[in-house]
Amino acid sequence: MTEGVDSWYHEKESAWLYRQVAAAEPDPHKQRLFSQLAAAAEEQAAKWESSSRSPRAPAGAPGRVFVPSLRARIVATLVRLLGPRAVRSVLTAMKLRGLSVYTGPVAGGHAMPTTLSDVGVRHRGGLGGNLRATVFGVNDGLVSNASLVLGVAGAAAPGSFMLVSGLAGLLAGALSMASGEYVSVRSQREMYEYQIALEREEIAEYPEEEAEELALIYEARGVSLAQAREVSRALLARPEQALDVLSREELGLNPDDLGSPLGAATASFVSFAAGAAVPLMPFLAGMTGQRAIAATATITAVALFAIGLALSLFTGRQALRGALRMVLIGGGAGIIAFSVGHALGALIH
Repeated sequence: MTEGVDSWYHEKESAWLYRQVAAAEPDPHKQRLFSQLAAAAEEQAAKWESSSRSPRAPAGAPGRVFVPSLRARIVATLVRLLGPRAVRSVLTAMKLRGLSVYTGPVAGGHAMPTTLSDVGVRHRGGLGGNLRATVFGVNDGLVSNASLVLGVAGAAAPGSFMLVSGLAGLLAGALSMASGEYVSVRSQREMYEYQIALEREEIAEYPEEEAEELALIYEARGVSLAQAREVSRALLARPEQALDVLSREELGLNPDDLGSPLGAATASFVSFAAGAAVPLMPFLAGMTGQRAIAATATITAVALFAIGLALSLFTGRQALRGALRMVLIGGGAGIIAFSVGHALGALIH
């Protein structure tokens, strides 16, 4: 009976989320797909409800009332604010189907266009990875700076020294993360730009050869060579769109995902600094001594719990378990830092 109730609720929640996705989806074809999936989930939920209903229940008795979970409501809010494509990794964790419409049939590639209107259609990257990276950036800043502050506290340093150490740790860590992210994205972008530039030159110098190469790629995927050649030649008549498609097909690159080095560095700096600022709040509020240390440990634990809940949106795992795991991991790091600081303080003094 419990299995039937759980399955009924899962199908009802899926149907509810499919409708949220359909309402936020501007493309009528995708909108129709998710509406159909919602109807199918509702039908399956009705079957589960029928099979799990007590035989003693009178005919026409009202069924169970579905109320979406907090996680589902949060996901629906993200869908409305950012769009389904942007949060498809979160929707995947909610076990929704049909999300391949946002990634295309070929990983890292470009779907074979069947009409001229399809030529040059772009596959935009989602924000799901960026959201997850931001959460992890906040977590890194939180754990590292809390461990630093607790380590200094273990050495019995005065409150002012702990605050200065924490601020220095915040700035050093955020700058290190930002500079590393800038160099990484800048290097990757330069490599991509160089390869795309070579492809642009080849399109200008050998358009017929490039069209034939693209036609052969599509033929290998099961498209008739005549159709592939027709569309490929039409594509090469539009150099910029041709460059977009050929970069994906021949180089395996997505021109839309090159990224901004400055934007990546800024996001990394802000997310790390936001997390690193949390353990400093008691000291910035003027608290001192054991009271400040206890407050730092408490708000850090609360923040870790919240981060664990947020990460459950991407993992699909039980939220409470993930939150408690984050508290245990971060708390363990803080205890080790405090113990090492205490031992060093005893040796120094």
